Amino acid sequence: MIPKLLFSTFLFLNTYFFRFAIAQKCPLPPTCPPISPPPRPTRTVSYVRPRPPLYNPSLRLLPRQPNNNPGPLANRARILAITQELKRNITFDPQNYTRTWVGNNYCLFKGFLCDTVPDRNITGLAGIDFNGARFGGNLNFYRFVANLPDIAIFHANSNNFSGVINQGLSGLRYFYEIDLSNNKFVGGFPSNVLGATNLTFVDLRFNNYLGFVPRNLFNFDTDVLFINNNVFSQTIPTNFGNTPALYLTLANNNFTGTIPRSIGAAWETMTEVLFLGNKLSGCLPFEIGYLNRTTVFDVGSNRLTGPIPQSFGCMAKLQLLNMAHNRFYGSIPEVLCRLPNAFNFTLSNNYFTQVGPQCRRLIRLRRLNVNRNCIMGLPFQRSATDCASFFSRPRTCARESTFSIIPCRLPAASLRARTVSQEDEVPPAPRSYNALVKPPH
Repeated sequence: MIPKLLFSTFLFLNTYFFRFAIAQKCPLPPTCPPISPPPRPTRTVSYVRPRPPLYNPSLRLLPRQPNNNPGPLANRARILAITQELKRNITFDPQNYTRTWVGNNYCLFKGFLCDTVPDRNITGLAGIDFNGARFGGNLNFYRFVANLPDIAIFHANSNNFSGVINQGLSGLRYFYEIDLSNNKFVGGFPSNVLGATNLTFVDLRFNNYLGFVPRNLFNFDTDVLFINNNVFSQTIPTNFGNTPALYLTLANNNFTGTIPRSIGAAWETMTEVLFLGNKLSGCLPFEIGYLNRTTVFDVGSNRLTGPIPQSFGCMAKLQLLNMAHNRFYGSIPEVLCRLPNAFNFTLSNNYFTQVGPQCRRLIRLRRLNVNRNCIMGLPFQRSATDCASFFSRPRTCARESTFSIIPCRLPAASLRARTVSQEDEVPPAPRSYNALVKPPH
């Protein structure tokens, strides 16, 4: 009898306290404060936008005159003298430029472009176009251009220009485009080019410049900067993110070290950037994710490693991504594969181990290439031995805690599945990859 009474009492008390507990409101767990990403990197220099005009737009300029009757010519004697000097030094002229360099009217010379000189309001030499002329000889660029005081454009790719570039370019008040690609320039970076402060297009690719790149290159106010296919080495300066360049190619040099964290400061301007074909190492900074206007990002064929930062999901306009032939590993972030403009993402020849449903969708659409990785269940992967060998070695990244930072509100389009078929989209037409093609010489 007593055991039954004790059991009934226990059952009553247990039921009472259980019901009492249910009736009470359980305290809510403490809420964690929202995790704020580090502040967006900012440039340490400022630029005037829109750019100030090269001359007062209120000037009433003389209309462009016909080349065969230009009227008075600015700096006629000086330009004729330096042209004849250049002509004497040209030993090979397969397209017969120099045959036309006769007489007193330089507007009729092949490769010479005339227009009105704003501050003199007469016709002058505004441009040189020797692109593809394939001149032979010992041709000193600086001596020639320094005697063209009204020049605005100098295009001379695929020739034999060489020599030291001195400080006098700063005196060329209208000079805004220079193309010296595929010539015979050697030595260190030609810093005196940066004295021409109105330049918006700088093309020095396919020469033999070597050594380090100066910090002030990335403080220089230009829209296009092509320095690929030289022999530049050492690390990329830490102020890299100061550059306002829209199109930037550092490809096919010998740069070492990491991509500077300051790259995120270029978020307002950087449209296409090519790092491929160098010797860059280390892990990617999460600050790359701030580049929400970048359409092309290429770090292929380097020695980079680590996982892809989750911040890449903020690169809303990214169309072309190349990370092939590196040592990246880990899971490919789903936020990357949800980007609304993904067209060609190449992550092959790395050591990635996992892809989610959104990435598999891109693989089926042939927008994502993950060949030669370590992803189980997918074709064309590395051998188990190759993968085991890689993962048997220690792997570390600085600032590992930043890889999970997403410094934006993810684009709305990236939160839903892709529904556009491959046939419906127009392929992107990037500009910077053309700079990797060597002009015929």
